[in-house]
Amino acid sequence: MDVVYNASNNELVRTKTLVKNCIIQIDATPFRQWYEAHYGVTAGRKKRTEEKAEEEVKKSNHVQRKIDGRKGESKIGQLLDDQFNTGRLYACVASRPGQIWPMRRLHP
Repeated sequence: MDVVYNASNNELVRTKTLVKNCIIQIDATPFRQWYEAHYGVTAGRKKRTEEKAEEEVKKSNHVQRKIDGRKGESKIGQLLDDQFNTGRLYACVASRPGQIWPMRRLHP
């Protein structure tokens, strides 16, 4: 994980400090593996590698029906697919790190 952009201060990029709304670069491998297991579709692979016959893993009928049902909603954008190709994903930190409170403190 690496901080690549911060709108407020370049010193925070140099020291790799996580703050709210900074842009970070993370490894795409765990996300690609989850996407392939959840939707049964390869993400971020070049077209020429898809031509090679991959070994089919035997799946139960129930799992196959679940994957077939998810294939309709498995479209990802071209920009995200390009990030999967490079092996790095860009993300924005949406909350202040360390400031997330447990729900039991907010609702007694």
